[in-house]
Amino acid sequence: MRKILGMILLLVALCIAIYLVNPRFITPVNLQNLTRQIALLSIFAIGEGIVILSGGIDLSVGSIIAFTGLLVAYLVTTLGVPPALATTFVLALCVIIGFAHGMLVTKLKLQPFIVTLCTMLIFRGLARRLTEDDTRGFGNQFESFRMLGEGALWGIPVPVIILITVAVIAHFFMRYTVYGRYLYAIGRNPNAARYAGVKVDRMQTASYLACALLSGVAGILYATYTNSVQPATTGQAYELYAIAAAVLGGCSMRGGEGTILGIIVGASIMRVMYNGIILVGISTFWEFAVIGTVILIGVVADATVKQRASRLKAKG
Repeated sequence: MRKILGMILLLVALCIAIYLVNPRFITPVNLQNLTRQIALLSIFAIGEGIVILSGGIDLSVGSIIAFTGLLVAYLVTTLGVPPALATTFVLALCVIIGFAHGMLVTKLKLQPFIVTLCTMLIFRGLARRLTEDDTRGFGNQFESFRMLGEGALWGIPVPVIILITVAVIAHFFMRYTVYGRYLYAIGRNPNAARYAGVKVDRMQTASYLACALLSGVAGILYATYTNSVQPATTGQAYELYAIAAAVLGGCSMRGGEGTILGIIVGASIMRVMYNGIILVGISTFWEFAVIGTVILIGVVADATVKQRASRLKAKG
């Protein structure tokens, strides 16, 4: 909890610093856009964080976002499928994708890095082939459907409401159910969890399933928010954003540590930093350098804390 409090203080200090440099930071338009961006990132970062908690990793998040966003736009505008039916179909497909990831990792014992790297390339290729690399959107039609991404209720962006729903469910599952504790146990030591009677393969498969499903939700929200899905660039490197948000929020890359609240705080810091880069006038070319630095600092800090804890434990 102290780690999360520290990150919250860092987030507050970051907001104050940006405001002092550029007061436009607190304009209603900027804050609404910023919270929308935070919500979109947090939704798929929670999925990535659950996989990391269980000791795995999913590199296909960005490509799934692009593929699902493009597919739902293609189904609705080209094939004339009703938006509700298209959304149901896309989310069902994400469940199958996550299940396939889990089966390949747990049954064939393939490295998660390799499996999801391959599907990252596969779904990016499928997205480009589906529309011949043509950008798709909804135009001026389907206004009620586009409310999912660009709408607001009582002044609160719809993606923020969806994030709150996802976060409450995920927090309850991880914090108050035995299956959530199983995921932490698997992340710390999968062999010990297996000997304790935990269905390790089933739980790890469920984590990949949750990640793919939340990536699909984010893909649909991005499609309805931007109203323009570009097969080659939409969702590009979003897996890095998700990993950075999870690590920054306290998730250990070794598994077994992290919270849903921490992941949301990490995602908030990521988006506030990007917003600050734009408002302060720093080149956006620094964005990836900042993400890489954040991940590196998180991994180094995690390793340092682990080594120190081991030394203290050895001394008794």
